[in-house]
Amino acid sequence: MFGKLIIRLAVIIFIMAFAGMAQAQDNVQNYFNDTASKVKATADPLQKRAILNESFEGMSKALNAVQNSPLISKDDQAGIENIKVTLQEKQDELAGLNGFERVPDAQLNGFADYVVQDMEQATQTVTISLVALLLIIIIVILIA
Repeated sequence: MFGKLIIRLAVIIFIMAFAGMAQAQDNVQNYFNDTASKVKATADPLQKRAILNESFEGMSKALNAVQNSPLISKDDQAGIENIKVTLQEKQDELAGLNGFERVPDAQLNGFADYVVQDMEQATQTVTISLVALLLIIIIVILIA
């Protein structure tokens, strides 16, 4: 009887952790979806660039804070570093730095959509624990 209870609790905890991780990934994706929506709602290319840049900087700050947290494992730190590299590449591409060609003004809406898709793939292919994802979301909310 006690063994069955332990197994049931373990299954419930696993399911809840998986659901929590999916929700945290959705929140990261929603952050970039909101950015893309703001970019598309703005007509001025300078404002579009500013919105994208602020979004990149906000997520970078959150990733840095989480990566330096003592609650984060070495594996999570490596996964966060991979996401930071991807994010920095997008920021460099936006500004035309480090060998990237600057995104033309007429393509900023498309670039915003590209960033959403690429960051969705990055957060899905990089293994980050639920704790790390939740910390990222909390810090992004506090920064914004």
